[in-house]
This record gives sequence, C-alpha cells and structure tokens, in this order.
Amino acid sequence: MTKLGFQLYCARNFPPLPDVLKKVAAAGYAEVEGYGGIYATMDELSLKTLRGDLDSNGLTMPTGHFGFDLLEKEPEQALLIARTLGVEGIYCPHLAPDARPTDAAGWEAFGKRLQEVSKRYVDAGYTFGWHNHDFEFKQLPDGSVPQDHVFAGGPDLKWEMDVAWVIRGGADPFAFIEKYKDRITAVHVKDIAPAGENLDEDGWADVGHGTVAWKDLLQALRATPAKHYVLEHDNPKDLDRLLTRSIQSFRAY
Repeated sequence: MTKLGFQLYCARNFPPLPDVLKKVAAAGYAEVEGYGGIYATMDELSLKTLRGDLDSNGLTMPTGHFGFDLLEKEPEQALLIARTLGVEGIYCPHLAPDARPTDAAGWEAFGKRLQEVSKRYVDAGYTFGWHNHDFEFKQLPDGSVPQDHVFAGGPDLKWEMDVAWVIRGGADPFAFIEKYKDRITAVHVKDIAPAGENLDEDGWADVGHGTVAWKDLLQALRATPAKHYVLEHDNPKDLDRLLTRSIQSFRAY
C-alpha cells in the first residue's frame, strides 16, 4: 500500500510543532515533509532536536521544501538540514511574483539556473526537483506555459507534482502526468472544494471530500517513479479533521 505523508506547512497555524508531530503519528502517518519556515535558519543543535522529535514519534522526513535563495546562496546550510533530518528529496517550492519571468525565454533561463543549482545536491546523492503552484500553468503571451520551459531549461530536474495546483492553473493533470511521468518523484495530495464552498479555507478540501479525481489520478501516478505522496491543505480550520479524514480517503483508493 502506498503511504501518505504530511506536509508540515499545513499545521503552521496549530503550534507547537512537537504536539503536531504527535498528532500526525497518532493519525497513522509515518512520513512528514518539511519546509523552510521550520528549519531554514536552524543551527545544528536545533536540527538535531527536531530530528529527535521525529525519531521519538516514529516519523521520517524523506522530502523537504527548500527556498531558492537558500539552495543557491547557502548550500552548506541546505545540506546540513538535509543531512541532519534524513531528507532524500530536495524540492524548490516557489518563486515570488516579483521574481517570475514574463516570457518563455525567461522561464527557460530560470530552468537552466535551477539545473545549475541542482548539481551540488545531486552530486551529494539527493533527488532535486521543482514543486509547482498554479502560475506555472497560466498561459504566456505566446500560448505556452512556464512549466514546459522550466523543464526545457532543466532537463534533469525532477518534479514534485502538486496536482490540485495544476488543476487550479487551468491545466489537465492527466496530460501532464503522461508528458513528464519520468520526472515525477513525489506528489502533493490535496483536494479542491466545490465552487463556492470552504471559502474560509481558501477553497481547499480534505482529501476525498472535494472535486479532484484522486482514484483515477493515483492509478495514473503509479506509472511514474513517484515514491512519496504528501498530504497538503494550505489553510485548514481543523487539523485533526484534516489528518483523519484525508488518510481514510487515501487508504480507500
């Protein structure tokens, strides 16, 4: 059975983190995914404390989000984080609006830059990839989409596919799974509420309680190299509800 992990960003509004880790483990999750807001500035002692909290709850952190500036400008810190916490897959998760290119050439250049940044981490034995949002699937003036140009510029980049953001970007997730199936090494599992619902949760839903065709999508994703499936909900009101309902739905698929 495919395991479901948990992106700790979902629980940023439900501190403290040690209590979150206990809840996650009690709900049946064995993996978590980290993000920069937790560990980007941690020193080695703090990282070891976090690793101890993971270990004591029977949790691993095989994947993590690392900001582009950290990856490019502070590689020793990024490697310290990954090494100490046991991360295997490093994913760059976002590009601020004011840093986003506006044309195909700009996005391809960004892909080349990501590819260059990746070399140090790949050489150290890590998987290195991009994690998408919706803006990568918004059409550029020439009708193309940024995601294709990022991968053209970075032919060796892997992909943590956030399926729900692909859908929100107006693209067909099945088509992109087929197109880049050899690059998909991790997947974000999240759901979209029906139109007009869950507005106080930014329109997201617990997995299995929204509109995303997860049963069919998971079947398609099984043809990819994806090793890690990670639950995410960007703004849940109730952490316990999210944890329990989502894993129940995922296990039924």
